[in-house]
Amino acid sequence: MLRIGLTGGIGSGKSTVAAQLQALGAGLVDTDAIARQLTTPGGRAMPAIVEAFGPEMAAPDGSLDRARMRELAFGNPDVRHRLQGVLHPLIGEECERQAREHGDLPMLVFDVPLLVESGRWRALVNRVLVVDASEDVQVRRVMARSGWPEETVRAVIAQQASRAQRRAAADAVIHNEELGMDALALCVQSLWQRWVRPGLR
Repeated sequence: MLRIGLTGGIGSGKSTVAAQLQALGAGLVDTDAIARQLTTPGGRAMPAIVEAFGPEMAAPDGSLDRARMRELAFGNPDVRHRLQGVLHPLIGEECERQAREHGDLPMLVFDVPLLVESGRWRALVNRVLVVDASEDVQVRRVMARSGWPEETVRAVIAQQASRAQRRAAADAVIHNEELGMDALALCVQSLWQRWVRPGLR
């Protein structure tokens, strides 16, 4: 099974590429979905988060108060690192558990927004695929889908790895600037054909 680390900045179209790879026959392990699962009511990460950051970080239903945590972590690397210290080991365990469930598929995609920032994923995958888009395109997409103000989107982008850093870590880059869905699907299919053929693994 070819293990692919998929990453890209917010609004790059990474989730769309992940879905297209799934449609071609890949398995998918979504680290964002795992992080959300770990911070739901009764989630495995919640006791450690409450211990590290205080009971006010739990919403009334026992889940993570995401807005409060986002406000606390925004612009504060120490808070982000402590939160990652709680979440990342648990995410890693769940990733490997899900990976074992996918059996003999030709490709397993790990959707990891912070792949470059974490520094650990390169050793865990065979290839890194980056979905790339300009900052203006990212901002426009996120504002359209989430309703966030422009300054918020740009602040989030500024805290992520730069486009140059992600491209430097990539084995392949999909430039998803103004591609329509059909054109993007063709790019993904071309990559699938190159990577899944046994002679090129």
